[in-house]
Amino acid sequence: MTATPEAAAEALERFPVRVELPVVWGEMDAYGHVNNVVYFRWFETARMTYFERLGCPAFIGRDPVGPILAQASCRFRAALAYPDRVTVGAAVEEIAADRFRMRYVVWSAALGRIAAEGEGTVVCFDYRENRKAPVPESVRRAIVRLEAQAGETP
Repeated sequence: MTATPEAAAEALERFPVRVELPVVWGEMDAYGHVNNVVYFRWFETARMTYFERLGCPAFIGRDPVGPILAQASCRFRAALAYPDRVTVGAAVEEIAADRFRMRYVVWSAALGRIAAEGEGTVVCFDYRENRKAPVPESVRRAIVRLEAQAGETP
């Protein structure tokens, strides 16, 4: 089954950041499908791309406040295997005083459907003081601006 561009666009439209990645042969495990840890690497790639798109280099550079992953989860919906290409979408769904919650989706081109959905809680951390910190206002504004781009062609 080959994914239609329309189906992929609909599944990914609420994600302002989308990263296309190949499924690599070495990502499969003894059971003949992509190992579960790979999905978390894909989420990480999408998360870091999201942070880069925020345009807040001090945040990525932890100068002094930066992101730290506090929680991550994944719901596996379909087994993936080589060869395939996935598109991983990332979005921020909720911003609190010192953290924000991200959502991820993995779209399989070979299957033509969502293969996994994930969530992560990112806490803002002051690396000099070694403690949680409020979400910097510049980061908060950048998230709102980036989220407003959801649905646009990447």
